[in-house]
Amino acid sequence: MAKLTKNMKQSLSKFDTVKEYQLDEAAKIVKDITYTKFDASIDIAIRLGVDPRKANQMVRGTVALPNGVGKDVRVLVLCTPDKEAEAKQAGADYVGLDEFIDKIKNGWTDIDVIITMPSVMGKVGALGKVLGPRGLMPNPKSGTVTMEIGKAVTEVKAGKIDFKVDKTGIVHTTIGRASFGAQQIAENANELIQTIIKLKPSAAKGTYVKSITISSTMSPGVKVEPKSFVV
Repeated sequence: MAKLTKNMKQSLSKFDTVKEYQLDEAAKIVKDITYTKFDASIDIAIRLGVDPRKANQMVRGTVALPNGVGKDVRVLVLCTPDKEAEAKQAGADYVGLDEFIDKIKNGWTDIDVIITMPSVMGKVGALGKVLGPRGLMPNPKSGTVTMEIGKAVTEVKAGKIDFKVDKTGIVHTTIGRASFGAQQIAENANELIQTIIKLKPSAAKGTYVKSITISSTMSPGVKVEPKSFVV
């Protein structure tokens, strides 16, 4: 077993690793046990009672976090020339088409979100092997394949995130930074959890939200009481 660092020992001494806390309290604990010198990300892991291998139990969606994610989201818009001005005005970091497609083919992925339009998905689809594993492939369900380019860019910049249950049945995503107040972290977490609850597949049986854990970069996870939410 790896030797615990001084900071990890100190973190573990401040809360009960077995206990499930109310969301507000868990958010305060996570802030209290974060010792990184940089502005660590605050992450949440939600284990769901679904079988992601079955199409009728896939859970995927978007949510606008009320307090954003606390970092500058780098947005690439792949569009035709008539949409470029709209994308730039909305705050897109990179705007274009063929030149960026060539860059991505050569391994460039220094971006967080790609937004495109239906008419160019034929070209973008060819990048699947590069973008897919990195979670960057645009998708109509997440609002990143749309004719409303400006609106999509504005929403992403304001804190709209895309989430998807993984093959083990867990939704894992970033909901803020350590510099956030505990209330901001709790509000973002609650917004995500409530959105996931609304997306419960009709085919899912038994307990839907099995567990919720909040952590920061390099901190232990703090368990949240899932029964405190209407499931």
